[in-house]
Amino acid sequence: MEVILKQYIPKLGDKDQVVNVKTGYATNYLIPQGLAVRATESLKRQILKQQEKLAAQQEQLKQQAQELFDKIKEVKVKIATKASSTGKIFGSVTNIHIAEELQKLGYTIDKKDIYIEHVKNLGTYKASINLHKDIKAEIEVEVIAAE
Repeated sequence: MEVILKQYIPKLGDKDQVVNVKTGYATNYLIPQGLAVRATESLKRQILKQQEKLAAQQEQLKQQAQELFDKIKEVKVKIATKASSTGKIFGSVTNIHIAEELQKLGYTIDKKDIYIEHVKNLGTYKASINLHKDIKAEIEVEVIAAE
């Protein structure tokens, strides 16, 4: 029996995927639990249209991320912070600080998409920015002493 899954089910398939299962499994478990619906021709066409629309949206998002990657890959961020005479900074530089500096430069990037290791000293570091699931950019972050 063909069914369309309403959510991801391990070892069976992803949401909106048409799968072929035994009739008893579908009628006694999947359909009553709300995990799947019978696959009719009209539902299959509807799912296909949704998948095509979603694929087009994903491609557009990927293109936008690639354009942003081309602009941001050469960006160098300078963050001024208080530091001791030995070069150890007071506090640390985080993804929030980097997001704020990028905002000042005209790039709107969510702080959750920025990763940098713990910064406790003055110097130059690399920060990784997740622009899309397939596109990651690395920028240079220079931590300098504030005057």
